[in-house]
Amino acid sequence: MTDSAGSTEFTATTGTTSTADSADSALARILAAVARGDFPAADGSTTVVPQPNARDAGVLAFTAHSVIFTDEDPDWVRSALAATRCDPLAASMNPAFLMTLMARTGRRMNDTIDLLTYAPALPGAPEVELRELDDPEHPRVVRARKFRHDVRVWSADGGVLILGRGVAGRREAAIEVEEKARGRGLGRQLALAARHLTPDPVVWAQQPPGNARSVRTFQQAGYRPVGSEALMVAH
Repeated sequence: MTDSAGSTEFTATTGTTSTADSADSALARILAAVARGDFPAADGSTTVVPQPNARDAGVLAFTAHSVIFTDEDPDWVRSALAATRCDPLAASMNPAFLMTLMARTGRRMNDTIDLLTYAPALPGAPEVELRELDDPEHPRVVRARKFRHDVRVWSADGGVLILGRGVAGRREAAIEVEEKARGRGLGRQLALAARHLTPDPVVWAQQPPGNARSVRTFQQAGYRPVGSEALMVAH
């Protein structure tokens, strides 16, 4: 994969929006451009934009360009990056910088740094049989709503598919496959089903890089890796 499709100049705005309005944020515009193959310039620079809403803050790293979405002073962010003792291209994802940003904002990491991927929507019905869960108290629904809104959940024989609006209002997919159902392609079918079920032009998904099985599953379902993401959540 290369980021050679061109670059877009992005203008930051001020203020934090609600989750309902975050699809119009500066970060949402950057993500929409990336989904078109239009990446930020690979020039070693960092773009600092406001949080798209009170829930979402963190760091995105693309090829030789980082995007930090926080309501902290951009001058402070750049100073903290410059003080991080590592290759400048790696500073935004360096543990020392992330710890500094978390201490400043009072936030914590959402588990780990993820590989960020996306795939275009597909027409027609999914190939796997699914049943939508209409139970707001279901444990998987409750957990999903901590980080997403407009959440919908489907179950299959041995697995679960979750779709919801996450960072900057983007439509995100997550899957779970029971141990007894693994090894028969169900994960790929669920990841592929998300492409059929999303009402948006694309669907996004994050995978921990160390979970090679998950990374392979989403890539087999047609998801393209575009960068890394460190999401920070409020305590």
